[in-house]
Amino acid sequence: MEGEKRPAPYEGLFADGHLILWTLCSVLLPVFITFWCSLQRSRRQLHRRDIFRKSKHGWRDTDLFSQPTYCCVCTQHILLGAFCDCCGLRVDEGCLKKADKRFPCKEIMLKSDGRALDAMPHHWIRGNVPLCSCCVVCKQQCGSQPKLCDYRCIWCQKTVHDECMKNSLKNEKCDFGEFKNLIIPPSYLTSINQMRKDKKTDYAVLASKLGKQWTPLIILANSRSGTNMGEGLLGEFRILLNPVQVFDVTKTPPVKALQLCTLLPCHSARVLVCGGDGTVGWVLDAVDEMKIKGQEKYIPQVAVLPLGTGNDLSNTLGWGTGYAGEIPVAQVLRNVMEADGIKLDRWKVQVTNKGYYNLRKPKEFTMNNYFSVGPDALMALNFHAHREKAPSLFSSRILNKAVYLFYGTKDCLVQECKDLNKKVELELDGERVELPNLEGIIVLNIGYWGGGCRLWEGMGDETYPLARHDDGLLEVVGVYGSFHCAQIQVKLANPFRIGQAHTVREQIETPRCCLVNPVNDHVELKFSISFMTLWSQKTATQLNRRKHIKRSLAPCLFPDSSPPLLSSYIPNPFNFVA
Repeated sequence: MEGEKRPAPYEGLFADGHLILWTLCSVLLPVFITFWCSLQRSRRQLHRRDIFRKSKHGWRDTDLFSQPTYCCVCTQHILLGAFCDCCGLRVDEGCLKKADKRFPCKEIMLKSDGRALDAMPHHWIRGNVPLCSCCVVCKQQCGSQPKLCDYRCIWCQKTVHDECMKNSLKNEKCDFGEFKNLIIPPSYLTSINQMRKDKKTDYAVLASKLGKQWTPLIILANSRSGTNMGEGLLGEFRILLNPVQVFDVTKTPPVKALQLCTLLPCHSARVLVCGGDGTVGWVLDAVDEMKIKGQEKYIPQVAVLPLGTGNDLSNTLGWGTGYAGEIPVAQVLRNVMEADGIKLDRWKVQVTNKGYYNLRKPKEFTMNNYFSVGPDALMALNFHAHREKAPSLFSSRILNKAVYLFYGTKDCLVQECKDLNKKVELELDGERVELPNLEGIIVLNIGYWGGGCRLWEGMGDETYPLARHDDGLLEVVGVYGSFHCAQIQVKLANPFRIGQAHTVREQIETPRCCLVNPVNDHVELKFSISFMTLWSQKTATQLNRRKHIKRSLAPCLFPDSSPPLLSSYIPNPFNFVA
């Protein structure tokens, strides 16, 4: 035992030092690599944003293309990179600058105004042609080879094989293809610019060269509506139309976007609103402002692509409950071109708030869908308030309806609108109506309510005439609470039908429990006495799908050309607000 050597103290310390060193390396090295990678990624993002900002292309970056894609510059297969949502050009990240210099984007206006309206050549881009596209020369499929091949015109969307491309085809004039009656040609805007310099405003003479069927379309999309599909639809419409015709209403308000109609012939423009009922109301508010400014002859015809949660107006007009990409955008444009007109009643709503010491100024709105006081309006107000705080959380129709279910369940327990009949006096066409023990009163103009429920008909077991949107009558119903609303939506109960009338008046005496919520200005009643009156304002012409057209989702609204009463617009006072 005495002859055994003991390890020196410094050897143990040395071994412990090695352990500490390797432990620090194993911890700090991944942290350093992660930090370095994130720094490089941030630099690349800043570099891309700088290129995007200076470029004439509408570049969008993506981490994964949805189909086999090849770079238009280096011709290599790429999984991620950038694409232009105006001309459809797709490039690798390292080829962005070269693509900017080599390939021009869609021209909103021509550089020279000496070119005639019918003399614009094709604008060909090579590669990444749409799937199942056919060559205009040999009628065979294009883009079938696993490489960058074949050409596509970014205006008329025609495709042609590499071997079929000839000089005569390159110099051939472009007819703008299937949607030529919806596209605003760049040469037209160039001529308009020259006419305005010469102080001429006779645009009809200029438009006559484009044909009698030319009805240019303006796209107004809400990227926050319903399923947040607006952003992708904006790019698809820019590819098919002139980018100057496509607007995001969250960035460009409809009031400004609709000024494009003043550069078009009288009563020729159409507007496609991609959003929910609330977005439609926002656009029709802008239409009313055009009438105030004396631009009545430029009023456009308004069509709707339903992206909201409920889309009751769209459903009433027979265009479905919502668009989720099940049909291509090209088919949506075809539906807009082939739509017919029908009538839709619109109603004026006046709310007078009487406080304890003074009579407040009345508020006036225009109702298009329905108007409610009670638990359904309370759910809509709570939903609207929370979506304004965190809009990114409300990106799905299913999630949005789940939120409504949560607030409906909460109201079943709290019952904030209990004994509404004791606090409300209701008059139909000047006659007072005795009410049972209700919690809510709903005034209907259209057949659907609450995201697809036929409220007036209920379970359908009683012989009541169908609610119409063009009969000049309002349907007034009552509900016994949130649970009763849920029973009606699944056809397990009927509403309490109060009656039909041309004029409806409500007097409410309550500190808070009853709510009225216009779509664009959700109002909470916190006063002692309120008078609400609804009467007929005017009839508007709506677009309805033709019977021979297959079921699709492109509802259209044609506002009446006669001057309306000046007011705001309330298309959806219940809960499904876009």
